[in-house]
Formats: sequence, C-alpha cells, structure tokens
Amino acid sequence: MKIAIYPGSFDPITLGHLNIIKRAAVCFDKLIVCVLVNSEKRAGLFSYEERVELICRVTQKLPNVEVDCSATLLAEYAREKKACTLIKGLRAVSDYENEMQMALLNRKLNPRLDTMLMPSSGKYTYISSSVVKEMARYGADLSDFVPREIIDDVNERVRQRRGI
Repeated sequence: MKIAIYPGSFDPITLGHLNIIKRAAVCFDKLIVCVLVNSEKRAGLFSYEERVELICRVTQKLPNVEVDCSATLLAEYAREKKACTLIKGLRAVSDYENEMQMALLNRKLNPRLDTMLMPSSGKYTYISSSVVKEMARYGADLSDFVPREIIDDVNERVRQRRGI
C-alpha cells in the first residue's frame, strides 16, 4: 500500500489545501493529512483538535483520506505510519528553496521517505491561512478562500477573538 502524508498547520484549511489533498489522494492508496504541532508558532485561530475536526468535515467524501495530528518529528511520524512520500504544496518559486531543504533533511532522517512537490493550482496560488484570517477579521466574503463547510466556523472564531 502506497501511503503519503500531507503535513501542515492548516489554521484554517483553505481551498488551496483542499485542492492539493484531492489531487494527491488520487496518486496514493492512502493520504494522511497531518496537522503538525509546531512549538515555535504562537496559539492559532483553532486548536489542533479543532483543525483535525474541520479537515475531517471537508474531506469526508474522500474515502482514502485520513486526518491526524502529531507532535512527532515528521520523518519519524512517516516511519511509524509506513508512509513513502510527503506531499508539499508550492504556491510560489520562493517556497521551493525551503521545501527542498526540508525534503533533503527528511530524507536524511528517513532514507525511505520521498517528497513530492505539488504546485498549487493557479486560482489558489495567492491563498494562505494567514490571508484568510486577515480577511475574516475585516468581515470579507470567504467563499473563494475556504471550503463552504467551515466558513461559519472561521467567521465565528474570529468574532469570538474580537469579543463581538
């Protein structure tokens, strides 16, 4: 069985993330979307558990997609899950250098692990979770940026944070 992992913070998951998930899911027997716990990042909009729930909601019709959360080193997590490939989305050429460095590092730590760099679809290139959060703070329409199933969750959380 060919297993791949699509790691990220997904705070929140965007249409760009979902596009990568759908495209990667057809390439592998199983795709694990893994919310990575990053001790360097400040508290997110959603807890790690909430992110997993939101991703599960938007991927429920994709039978070979599993959602998980991990604080483990990614190369070790891949070894535990018997994954052969990491999926990394590239929005711009500027992402390439960092992703290549991480791919080489992960391969050093886990020699059986490859990285597939998947370019974003053109219509999602400008979307990031940070941009979505900023737009939500200003009350912008999020329908072109996040899956419709979670728009209300994003808007409600932003309202809660602002005390409205």
